[in-house]
Parts: sequence; C-alpha cells; structure tokens
Amino acid sequence: MEKHTITIYDVAREADVSMATVSRVVNGNPNVKPTTRKKVLEVIDRLDYRPNAVARGLASKKTTTVGVIIPNVTNIYFSSLARGIDDVATMYKYNIILANSDGNSRKEISVLNTLLAKQVDGIIYMGNSISSELRSQFAHSKTPIVLSGSIDDQEEFGSVHINYAAAVEEAVADLLNHGNQRVAFISGPLKEPINGKYRLAGYKKVLAKNGIEFDPELVFETDYSYHAGEMLWPAIVSAKATAAVVGDDELAAGVLNGAQDAGVKVPQDFEIVTSNNSKITEIVRPKLSSITQPLYDIGAVSMRYLTKLMNKEEIAEKTVELPYGFIKRSSTK
Repeated sequence: MEKHTITIYDVAREADVSMATVSRVVNGNPNVKPTTRKKVLEVIDRLDYRPNAVARGLASKKTTTVGVIIPNVTNIYFSSLARGIDDVATMYKYNIILANSDGNSRKEISVLNTLLAKQVDGIIYMGNSISSELRSQFAHSKTPIVLSGSIDDQEEFGSVHINYAAAVEEAVADLLNHGNQRVAFISGPLKEPINGKYRLAGYKKVLAKNGIEFDPELVFETDYSYHAGEMLWPAIVSAKATAAVVGDDELAAGVLNGAQDAGVKVPQDFEIVTSNNSKITEIVRPKLSSITQPLYDIGAVSMRYLTKLMNKEEIAEKTVELPYGFIKRSSTK
C-alpha cells in the first residue's frame, strides 16, 4: 500500500488548530500558547510530519539549499574543502547538495542545471577551470556563485584560495638552495589557470631569479592520480630532473613510489615537494614536504562568502586570499 504523505493540513486537523498555527510552531514563532505548542508538537511526533522544504521554498523564494560542484569526491583535497563548507552551512542552517562532476566540462553543465532545477539559493564551484559554456551558464543563472580552492582568471566570480604562484616559488626556491639545477614541474592540465597561469608563473619566476633557464622538457602535465604519478617516472629520468614540485598529493605519492620502485633513494637522489598537505603527505614513506593550504578554512570561508552574496550583503574583496605555508618533511634534504 502506498504511504500517505502527511501534510500540514493533516496536522492542523488532528490538533484542531489552523494551518497558520502549525506553521508558527514549525518555524519556532513565539506567538503560540505553550499548551497549543505542546499539542501541535505531539501530533507532529505521532504523525511523523516533516515540513515540505520544496513547498516552503516556493512560498519564501528560498530553499535554504546550496549546491556544491566537486570534480572528484574521492580526492582528499576536495573532501577537506567540502567539510569546511558543510560545517559553516550547518551553522547558517543551509543544506548541502554535493554533486560530483568528474572534472568533465559536459557533466559540469548537466550537474549545474540539475542543481538550478532544484532551486538552490547558491552554488560553490570547486572545478579547476571554467569552460566558456559553463561561464555563460553561470552568468545567465543569476544564482550567486563562489569558487572554492580555485581561481577565475577573468575575475568575474568571487573566489577563495591561496597565492599559488608565490607558494610554488617558495617551494622551488628551497629545492634550488639544495643545489638542484633541474627541478621538474608536475601538475594537472596546464589549460587549468591554477596550473598553467599561476603555479607555472611562480616556477618560471624563481628560475629566472636564480639565473636558471626555463626548460619545457621539465614541465609535465598529467591526471591528478596516483597511477599517473607512478607512470611518469621514466619520463622524469629522461629529463634528467633531480627534484620535483608536484601540484597534487596523490600524484606526488605516485612519483615518490615510482622513484623508489626504480631503486632511487628519496631525498638523497631525488627530492619531492607537493602542494596540498593532505593526510597523504604523512601516510607515505618518506613523509612528503609540502606547501600547506588551510583546506578546511578555504571551504568554510567560501560558504561564509556565499551566505553574504545570498543575503545581498556588501562584499569588500571579490578575491579572498588565505595564507599558505611550507612544511619540511623527509622527502627533501
């Protein structure tokens, strides 16, 4: 037998009060007599009534729901950001709909449209780049959007991140100080601004500062995966690199194990610095030196930023840059 959905009308009838009174009880309005409130709450409990969020959203033009588009839910970098987003969302009484896009631009469009169809009040986007089609969809939707741990190189949308160029510069400077003349730059696709525009700029800048000529043979773009890093090792050897700065921790773990499987000692023969300081850096042996990012805070600040946009509050800075650090572990000398 099909279960009958309990409505506000059923509660009002059973409690012998108006629907307006039930609504006031549900929404915590103090203008209800304690005896009436108690009676209504007892009926709600007995009937297992749950207010219809969609109906409430239609009435208030707000669904108190936020869509979060995440490229890879299994990557620790993104899941750490998502935790920060979720905690602040809960604090402001927003629900999260998490949508995995697999970093695929076509899927991102369909995921975005699904979220907009659900009438979300705002979107947090964690993708590594914004395709022109996605950009026009964002602009067309009129729904507030914040980028988390990502950069809009056209500065149309608000974003929260670290200074990726300066962070890479500092990491590579440390490797150069150890006498490395050939430092590999290993990242995800260079068409993503975070890699091709910011991280690579920091890498080139520090080489120039140290009088070292930039060699494109030392630049490797690949997938953000452990397997991709492992498979890269023969090419790194061919390029005669003695150290590497890597844009993702899982990728860095693959490079580390690829080196060790080939009998190369880390850090004695090859040094590695990674970029996200996720728990992977401490699980592997040797532990990985890393740029540190306040991942949880990036997520939390992104959600706070979005609440301001949704409430039409004044925003002082479109781009919020949080501090980064650098932690030395055993993968560097």
